[in-house]
Amino acid sequence: MNEKIKKIMELIREKDIKMVDFKMVDIQGQYRHVTIPAKDFSEEVMKNGIGFDASNYGYAVVEKSDMVFIPDPDTAVIDPFCDIPTLSMTGNAMIIDSPENRPLAQYPRNIVLAAEKYLRDSGIADTMLILPEFEFYLFDEVLWDVRPNSLGVTVDAVQAHWNTGVDGMGNVVAKQKNYHIAKPFDVSYEARSEMCLHMADAGIEINYHHPEVGAAGQFEIEPKLGQMSKMADATMMIKYIIHNTARKYGKSATFMPKPVMGEAGNGMHVHMLLLKDGEPVFSDDNGYSHLSETAHYFMGGLLKHIASLCAITNPSTNSFKRLVPGFEAPVTVGYATSNRSAVIRIPAYAKEPKLRRFELRNPDATCNPYFCYAAILMAGIDGIKNKIDPHANGWGPYDMNLFNLPEEEKAKLQGLPTSLPEALAALEADHAYLTEGGVFPEELIKNFIKTKKAECSRLAAIPTPAEFDLYYNL
Repeated sequence: MNEKIKKIMELIREKDIKMVDFKMVDIQGQYRHVTIPAKDFSEEVMKNGIGFDASNYGYAVVEKSDMVFIPDPDTAVIDPFCDIPTLSMTGNAMIIDSPENRPLAQYPRNIVLAAEKYLRDSGIADTMLILPEFEFYLFDEVLWDVRPNSLGVTVDAVQAHWNTGVDGMGNVVAKQKNYHIAKPFDVSYEARSEMCLHMADAGIEINYHHPEVGAAGQFEIEPKLGQMSKMADATMMIKYIIHNTARKYGKSATFMPKPVMGEAGNGMHVHMLLLKDGEPVFSDDNGYSHLSETAHYFMGGLLKHIASLCAITNPSTNSFKRLVPGFEAPVTVGYATSNRSAVIRIPAYAKEPKLRRFELRNPDATCNPYFCYAAILMAGIDGIKNKIDPHANGWGPYDMNLFNLPEEEKAKLQGLPTSLPEALAALEADHAYLTEGGVFPEELIKNFIKTKKAECSRLAAIPTPAEFDLYYNL
């Protein structure tokens, strides 16, 4: 018996596990799952997998073969949210072929693994480390209604500034003043600490958690740097833990980019660096902000393809309600040190050569993390291979607050897409860098665009309360 499988069997016995849960990922980046009794778990299950219909997950599968999900024993973790002792695993989707199974190329986890292989084959580096920052809101109540005769949304958080006339103790936070606020105003501290402890139990190391700017209950949890494919798995687990722990505390968690009008939005800034044989590829004491030429070319690739990347890193219509001036969200295609108004920020505090990096600030957690991280890597590799110099292309460095420039100067800057349809059009026109090495299948990109266009069409036909405010009495 395989040693890893043997350890899982031992864990099942030691912890009296009753159920084994297999978590798969659909095209939107959401967990689906299938559960079997632990008594039926075996080496054959790990080898032969669990059958499923990939078309129900949103993938336009060309092959007529059946699909199977093959669990990855390295992802095994006891699920803390199940009353019945449950062991959980994620893994890869495979096509049943003779004599061997082969990866379903459209499955998200297979894509991120293919992108890592493409990086190694390029000779540029062998490892990409990333650090996504998870911003989210915790609401005490959320209600929405989308019917022909009723349209509306209501959210509430006990510490929100609009509750000054409700909370008799005065425990409310002024608008946009929640950043690092302490108790008694930080009412979800225990919930977030428990989230972090669950993450640690799942093998996900955490740097810190804290209140974010939005006074209606916005917070951030930041993990430590991790290998890209492992961090994609961790991203799914982090969101799962946050949602479930919030529910335990009677709250509702959302990563929606702009759930509250006039408050800060939820981003998922992605820090990144490359290593080769354990040595940093991005570090150079003589480069701008101590970054190497290779690092600048990587940034150049991101900036060249940023419009099409937005379709993958910001794949909701709501994403572009966050990417507006005035809320520390990026709107300008450019790079700089310690500047949150440019889409690429180089953190000045990362002084050690092995930690020198930059962050891409436009992504948000409505993305499929496997697609998002793989696409970022593919754009960066394209920049390195084609020596795309961000400075020579006029993308910076912008060492000033771009929000405060005179209007005539702002007009000279290149901006991010302002809507999902605009980003999807860019992806249609610019995706050859994603299909290099067969990493992103052409049919997946076409199906992804088709799916997202259908969302846009549906939403475009729905009146909003704000339109009643503007137009009802004209």
